[in-house]
Amino acid sequence: MRILVTGGSGYIGSHTTVQLVAAGHEVVIADDFSRSKRAVLGRLEELCGAPVACRVVDLTDREATRELFEQESFEAVMHFAGLKAVGESVALPLEYYTNNLGLTLSVLDAMRATGVKKFVFSSSATVYGEHASVPMREDMPTSATNPYGWTKVMQEQMLRDLATAAPDMRVALLRYFNPVGAHPSGLIGEDPHGVPNNLMPLLAQIAVGQRNRLNLFGRDYPTPDGTARRDYLHVEDLAAGHVAALDALSSREEAVSTWNLGTGTPTSVLELVAAFAEASGRVIPTVDSARRAGDIAESYADPTKAQTELGWKATRTIQDMCADTWRWQSSNPTGYPDA
Repeated sequence: MRILVTGGSGYIGSHTTVQLVAAGHEVVIADDFSRSKRAVLGRLEELCGAPVACRVVDLTDREATRELFEQESFEAVMHFAGLKAVGESVALPLEYYTNNLGLTLSVLDAMRATGVKKFVFSSSATVYGEHASVPMREDMPTSATNPYGWTKVMQEQMLRDLATAAPDMRVALLRYFNPVGAHPSGLIGEDPHGVPNNLMPLLAQIAVGQRNRLNLFGRDYPTPDGTARRDYLHVEDLAAGHVAALDALSSREEAVSTWNLGTGTPTSVLELVAAFAEASGRVIPTVDSARRAGDIAESYADPTKAQTELGWKATRTIQDMCADTWRWQSSNPTGYPDA
């Protein structure tokens, strides 16, 4: 298929682009490079062994977005574009609602105008809120604890409403848990905008000497070692889940399908710190800090539905995740070059 990958120069979008091309799909990336760097494109072409088409467009601009769809003949959309920093969303809620909801509405409007019926949405485990029991299942009610999470809840609802009105649509809602790792080549990986919001890139930046120490936010959780536990998923497994979901849409009877993408096995903060120290051969200094508001003790998936319906299963270990992250960070200490 000919696929539009919005935000395709970002962390998850870039890894998924490589796997889509490897699977025989034709990819066009749409990005405004507000939170990513153009240097990604050269790395993608090296990995794909061919040029990767990219259109620089602000997807919140409905006219420009519709023009993009009219000029290209897309058969499906993979939607990664959007702002994603939880803390920033609390400080800038209107910007998050305007951007994340606006660009999705713009893309859906252009899809409707040009007859594109397949849509794979980058959702998040944040939609389960702070009171969900573990492991988290797709049939649980949704909620959120911050504006970023609410934009995901709202976008999921928008897609369900659209599919009710247009039952020939086929939508995949992919709820990620904690994507980490990098392509095993070390050519592409996570390059956070500003201070990282997530644990793994913080560990990588500490190990490479960019930051001094790690704040352990909470040592008194009801977990075996007192630190919070999360379901870390290798980005290469995550990308494979997107390809599997896209392939499954054509044969789905349901207009909207929801799948968790996770390992189903939680890892604590201290366990990940130890694994990364071993992978990098570096000491990771830590300091105890108070819990952060909104953080929960445990978050991990029940991935049974994706395994059964997609034939997809995460295969890479925490050790793989740390080794690949370190290969990326040590080869690119400050991330992608600006040029």
